[in-house]
Amino acid sequence: MRQAIPQPSEEQEQAAVIAWRDLMLGRFPELRRLIHVPNGGLRSKSEAVRLKRIGVTPGVSDLFLASPRGQYAGLWIEMKRQHGGRLSPEQAAWLEDMREAGYRAERADGADEAIAILEEYLQQ
Repeated sequence: MRQAIPQPSEEQEQAAVIAWRDLMLGRFPELRRLIHVPNGGLRSKSEAVRLKRIGVTPGVSDLFLASPRGQYAGLWIEMKRQHGGRLSPEQAAWLEDMREAGYRAERADGADEAIAILEEYLQQ
């Protein structure tokens, strides 16, 4: 029987995107504006209440590139692992809301897909 190769976690995929960003700053200086929004994760109930009070919003995408390109005001990326990741209703609504607000907003299944989205966006 074949043993399954472990799939990278969403966090590992996102870390690979950030490592790529750091390597590509010479080619795309705008990547210095690529940030992670620490909006997810498991928290205690009291911590969740505190964070909500200061603006944490369910569904906000993982990565944001604050760099206008073409018709877009910036780029939001919701990271998922390569296989099996699902958008929550809040994440899908956030992506749609950002599109309506003039941003490009994409889901990326894995680091390679996120990097391809970033490269295509930055070459506009």
